[in-house]
Amino acid sequence: MAAPAARLTRFRLGDDEYATLSVPAPQAQKAAPLTPAERVVVALLLEGKTNPQIARARKTSVRTVANQVASIFKKLSVGSRAELIARGGAGR
Repeated sequence: MAAPAARLTRFRLGDDEYATLSVPAPQAQKAAPLTPAERVVVALLLEGKTNPQIARARKTSVRTVANQVASIFKKLSVGSRAELIARGGAGR
């Protein structure tokens, strides 16, 4: 499916000629839903737990938790734990 084309519109105001270029915004990709494990990690993040604390609670490695946190941030379009908390864990 081809992307919609840009549209050039010309108009005059008095003796001046102007042009506007309208470019359609790309369609937003719908984020993948959080997995059940990611939802548990979000809940623990909202409690203020650190990655090592989450790893111990989930009986997994700190690296696994770090990967899950990165995936959560990407899916929820947040850049930090503080932003996740401020948004109330939106999407969980």
